[in-house]
Amino acid sequence: MQQLAAPARESYGSAHPYPHVVLDDFFAPELLELVLEEFPSPAEIRWQRFDNDREIKLASATERAFGPVTRLLLYHLNSITFLSFLSEVTGIPNLIPDPTFEGGGLHQIERGGKLGIHADFNRHGRFKLDRRLNVLLYLNKDWRDEYGGHLELWDRSMSRCEAKVLPLFNRMMIFGTTDYTYHGHPDPLRCPAGVTRKSLALYCFTNGRPDEEVSDEHTTAFRARHDGEFRLTPGQRLRAMARDLVPPLIARQLRRRAG
Repeated sequence: MQQLAAPARESYGSAHPYPHVVLDDFFAPELLELVLEEFPSPAEIRWQRFDNDREIKLASATERAFGPVTRLLLYHLNSITFLSFLSEVTGIPNLIPDPTFEGGGLHQIERGGKLGIHADFNRHGRFKLDRRLNVLLYLNKDWRDEYGGHLELWDRSMSRCEAKVLPLFNRMMIFGTTDYTYHGHPDPLRCPAGVTRKSLALYCFTNGRPDEEVSDEHTTAFRARHDGEFRLTPGQRLRAMARDLVPPLIARQLRRRAG
């Protein structure tokens, strides 16, 4: 980390459309092989499932879902050692980790899944701290360009994508978060059936932020690339109708069986 900090700081500060840096082979591959081995499949745990016109993905911030190596790695990424490295790279002092992994933890997207272009929620729901950094670690071996799933970084006016990051194994992405750091992978994944896009996500906070970045508290703010982009598929409409019609007690029982 000491060797990487200076060149990473230069890359981070000069990046467009907003500060970010991509670091390849940051961890020993043997470590991430172990994390990948214990990464749960879509049917293995009770994932939080998102299925709407803006996002189709799986997520889990529950430590019970983390394998032992994954848990230790995430603890390290929340440590003062790693936070000090992030501060040196980004210039943001006094970073605070999130032991609850709100919105973070394990992320997984299956074939056909997506994540619309968006700016992230800006305040921690429990601690009311200001969200300042995203750290994404990708775990996708032999990932091909034609599968898609690039993390796209869009300009403030939402007129063009200025950078794309392929989610390759042992690739770490660090970027600042404001109301205008638009990002996502908005096109459905084209990976083979049974292959998924896997990542670990952590967010860092501060108590306060620069005056020019202060705004009212908000949740994730999605932005369409063009008129009519956010539309439910026929399958999503049917599933939404079923959720409205099935009594809550039966729906909970079905979710328990699925989980």
